Amino acid sequence: MFGFLKKQFIDVIEWVESEKDLLSFRYPMEDREIQTGAQLTVRESQAALFVNEGQVADLFKAGLHTLETKNLPVLTNLKNWDKLFESPFKSDVYFFSLREQIGRKWGTSNPITVSDPQLGALRIRAFGTYAFKIKDPVLFYKKLSGTSDRYHVADCEGQILGILVSNLTAVVAASKVPFLQMAASQVNLSEELKMGLNQKFADYGLELTQFFIENLSLPENVQEFLDKGSSMSLLGDMKRYTQFQTAEAITKAAQNEGGGLAGLGANIGVGAAIGQAMAQSFNQPAAGSVVADRDEVFASIEKLHQLFEKGILSAAEFEAKKTEMLKKI
Repeated sequence: MFGFLKKQFIDVIEWVESEKDLLSFRYPMEDREIQTGAQLTVRESQAALFVNEGQVADLFKAGLHTLETKNLPVLTNLKNWDKLFESPFKSDVYFFSLREQIGRKWGTSNPITVSDPQLGALRIRAFGTYAFKIKDPVLFYKKLSGTSDRYHVADCEGQILGILVSNLTAVVAASKVPFLQMAASQVNLSEELKMGLNQKFADYGLELTQFFIENLSLPENVQEFLDKGSSMSLLGDMKRYTQFQTAEAITKAAQNEGGGLAGLGANIGVGAAIGQAMAQSFNQPAAGSVVADRDEVFASIEKLHQLFEKGILSAAEFEAKKTEMLKKI
């Protein structure tokens, strides 16, 4: 009896958002019978969809609105005494939050395979953040939320992440940007992805307001391989570096008091060794000798030891290279 009497009064319909990440909310109306003349209040951060007798009737923005239905207080129910005084004219009001859903995280659960112009096929991991909001409540209602009493971000997040990751693969592959240069291109890639993704989001009544790629990385074994490649490149330049050091040492020796090699306090044997180092540094064979200069070998071993201490070379790799160099003395 109380429920019957309650629904005879003019309805006041409003929604105060109290749940986090709630995108849409169906107003709980008694028997879903909204009386004609009902007062609907919609706030600035909301939109309200009036569904009358199963069909979308109107979309309301911020303000106070009056709803027109076929339900007349008392009279409608009395006319339907054969239906236990239940009106056949059912109506619903769905509220939608238009606020930006910020700080959402995305990432690749598995590496995506792309073709790198320099390194060939690569498996890349990526993650970042994004933000979105409801742009078209009617389309969102028809495609996603439907007649749900409550529809949260979590209910559509799987679909959103699927769209993000699938389009990431296509855009990264089409960009032709080498992986080693992607860090400098993350802003451009993010903006390009955002533009492409918004077309997909629009199909569901959503808008992607922010999209950021925060990190691009390779599997550990591939990254380790690249690190070793960098260290080998450094070793390849070591010969030129030691040549430069040898030339500098000889120039300084010539400037010492006593002049020439005597400034080093060198005896005849040391002078001969330096002469050999000079010849080898400038790719000219030393007369009567093919033995590498000791200082050059020791300097190279010292550089290798620095690489070992930084973890770029393993202990086994360091020992093997050291043994190889010492054999030249």
